[in-house]
Amino acid sequence: MIALGVDRLFTEQFDLIRGKRVGLYTNWSAVNADLVPSYVLFAMANNVTLAALFGPEHGISGAASAGEKVSSQIDDYSRVPVYSLYGETNKPMAETLRDLDVMICDIQDVGVRFYTYVWTLSYIMDACAEQGVPLIVCDRPNPLGGQIVQGPGVRAGFESFVGRFDVPIRHGLTIGELARLLNAQYLAKPCDLTVIPCGGLRRSMTFPQMGLHWVAPSPALAGFANLEHYPGSCLIEGTTLSEGRGTGFAFQVLGAPFINAVVLADYLNVLGLPGVRFRPVTFRPCAGKYAGVDCAGVMAHVTNASAYHPIMTWLIVLREVMITYAGQVDWLPPHQARYHFDLLMGTDDVRRNLLNDDTTVRALMTEWAVEEAAFRAKRAPYLLYQE
Repeated sequence: MIALGVDRLFTEQFDLIRGKRVGLYTNWSAVNADLVPSYVLFAMANNVTLAALFGPEHGISGAASAGEKVSSQIDDYSRVPVYSLYGETNKPMAETLRDLDVMICDIQDVGVRFYTYVWTLSYIMDACAEQGVPLIVCDRPNPLGGQIVQGPGVRAGFESFVGRFDVPIRHGLTIGELARLLNAQYLAKPCDLTVIPCGGLRRSMTFPQMGLHWVAPSPALAGFANLEHYPGSCLIEGTTLSEGRGTGFAFQVLGAPFINAVVLADYLNVLGLPGVRFRPVTFRPCAGKYAGVDCAGVMAHVTNASAYHPIMTWLIVLREVMITYAGQVDWLPPHQARYHFDLLMGTDDVRRNLLNDDTTVRALMTEWAVEEAAFRAKRAPYLLYQE
């Protein structure tokens, strides 16, 4: 079984926090091997003072909806202030750090660039560097594993809170490894960073091999099956189609009221996309797009995880649906001149070319291969785990 960074902090490197006032960036999904939330561990610990909590998107409880602004509050259990980093600011205010001896990060990332927890961490790193507060990252596994790098990076002009720096959609890094990379390569001023690695973790492991309990890091990622598709199916967020938010199988489905589910599933299965089969479904979201309305579409089932390429798969599905239902499916309109789909992709090349007759998704992937190789080389000095 994997030894989590937070457990190793308490059992092997407690001197790093002994007698100190700590701030903790976390949410309730960050638990130790016994399923005790990390913030409870710090609140209960002897010779440590939990002075402040810092919460990401979805809040410290992990219950807020995607994109919902979260207010700061007092935590009911520990009675310490919880400073929201997904409300008025994404970066800790200087006054929230002044009385801290050390900042701790212990939060479960998912290994996908547009998941916002890592970008909140990057702003914490900025603030720690400015205020001279050391930062300890208690590492956790990347549930998607550490071998695969896929998708484009973030091109100039497409930086956002779903991609602050030039990182591929699937980066194959743990949050600790990514923090090491950001600190050395991207941040204007590096912070005093310590990463406590996991014990027993190998790059080849994905979640089913880790011997850990799945605790949803956010409401829509209720299980590992949701995450398997997320690097590709989250792109549907940038269209008028439903990606299944408001159901128990978000990111496993695509649908809309006007789709013929059986015909679409049959057609997609004829394409023979590797490692996946499609099943016709009808679902009724309780929130999000088409809330309360029956949507017909497809549900994807991974049949061979090593062959499945979620980004390629869902872009091909999206292309076929947008062509078949032209005039009924569209991109979400831009906000401040930027399309949400483009921010998720990190570029507008895909949106501008996806529906062209002379463009294929596999051709786009060939272009990304150069970026993927360059990122593999860039990340190499910051890796903590062997194959």
